[in-house]
Amino acid sequence: MRGLEATELLGVWERGLAQPPTQRAITMLASAFPEVEPGALARLSVGQRDARLLTLRESTFGPRLAGTVSCPECAQRLEMVFNIDDIRVADPAHESAENLTLSVAGHDLEFRLPNSVDLAAIAGEPDESVARRALLGRCLVSARKGDAQMAIGDLSEPALAAVVERMAQADPQANLELDLSCPACHWRWKALFDIAAFYWTELNAWAQRLMHEVHVLATAYGWREADIVAMHPTRRRFYLEMAGE
Repeated sequence: MRGLEATELLGVWERGLAQPPTQRAITMLASAFPEVEPGALARLSVGQRDARLLTLRESTFGPRLAGTVSCPECAQRLEMVFNIDDIRVADPAHESAENLTLSVAGHDLEFRLPNSVDLAAIAGEPDESVARRALLGRCLVSARKGDAQMAIGDLSEPALAAVVERMAQADPQANLELDLSCPACHWRWKALFDIAAFYWTELNAWAQRLMHEVHVLATAYGWREADIVAMHPTRRRFYLEMAGE
């Protein structure tokens, strides 16, 4: 993986503005992995994809992550600060190249891990339970009970729950939960952390700040956008201060 220059990051941001969240994640990765065909990136397991996004985010904005979250009990806004290494799984999705098998409740199941193509396919489904079953249906390779072949609709909830659990074990980076505690009401809970959404939010904020800086400096000095974007941020900040920002 290679780091991205400011001009490249702006290009990623421009393309991502018109894309749904799952496609944005692939767009961000594709710029950093030009040797890999985008379709291959989309077929990575979600955990493998997210591990690469963590590395890309670290090379772009550094190892420190900072954000806010609302307590579900008292609505208090909390600040979160942690490092990427705190949430990086050492060997994500090491089994994802092969199909997984499971015997549960009399069923013999074979399935693969979900990828970005699967997430995109269910993105428009508002019913969580329907989306979950549709996702599992896409990942199910075969299901048998004795000699009978079964479809996803024939599987019991315990069988589906066992598949979900096995997927989480095999691809831990895809199901990242943060242990949170509210200092105001002392409520404790777990919150899913989505690096794709987090990184896009940061990239969007960075791009809008940079575009504002370009506007100010181009207005003040008549410089070209390309020259302002290529300028080191420290030098750009000095010029912005002299221009009254």
